[in-house]
Amino acid sequence: MTDRPVKKTRTFEDVLAQIERRIVEDGLTVGARLPAERQLAEQFGVGRSSVREAMRVLETLGVVSSQVGRGPDAGAILTSRPDTALTDLLRLHLGLASLELREVIDTRLMIERWAADRAAAARADTSDLAAALAAMGTAGSAEEFVEHDTAFHCALADASGNRLIAAIMRSLRDSMRRYAVEAVERLGDTSLLQADHRRILAAVDAGDPGAASRAVTDHLAHAYPSLFPAADG
Repeated sequence: MTDRPVKKTRTFEDVLAQIERRIVEDGLTVGARLPAERQLAEQFGVGRSSVREAMRVLETLGVVSSQVGRGPDAGAILTSRPDTALTDLLRLHLGLASLELREVIDTRLMIERWAADRAAAARADTSDLAAALAAMGTAGSAEEFVEHDTAFHCALADASGNRLIAAIMRSLRDSMRRYAVEAVERLGDTSLLQADHRRILAAVDAGDPGAASRAVTDHLAHAYPSLFPAADG
């Protein structure tokens, strides 16, 4: 039998693995403070530069927030911002064309149909959706309209009750904000999109999962007609 080559890891990757293990084994939660950089270096038997590099990675991933201080105020605080890291990742891959816009819209369609279905079935609170819809009507630019449109769809994801779905939706919307603005500018008149939002809201309020799911599908077809060539006006 041929031995497999041993995978070599950089020191900071070992530090990441040990911090992850500590979070799990110690039951650390959001708001907990990790030991100071010097203490972690001593505990893990590595240089402070490796700990510093690992902390930079964790901060980029939205897992920790670095704090400057001494004594009890030293050390990074655990946070929970999974959508931030995913947004940056998706935006980069869209920019590099390693992901196509159609793939992102397909993913959004799948997620948002499910979210609308769940929100309607649960007769979820729709006050945030209604507020965002009202703000769309007074938007003075495509950018402002997209801001409120994003708030509406993120509120719909929140109403599903699934925090991961909500985080993914925020990442999808934030990563494709530029494309959304361009889509609104191409349409010019947002009355059809606002009517779509009213249909989604009404279906959720009525507790009709099927209607809510269909309204989401129709809405994305209106927003991105080139990706849904068979959609009816």
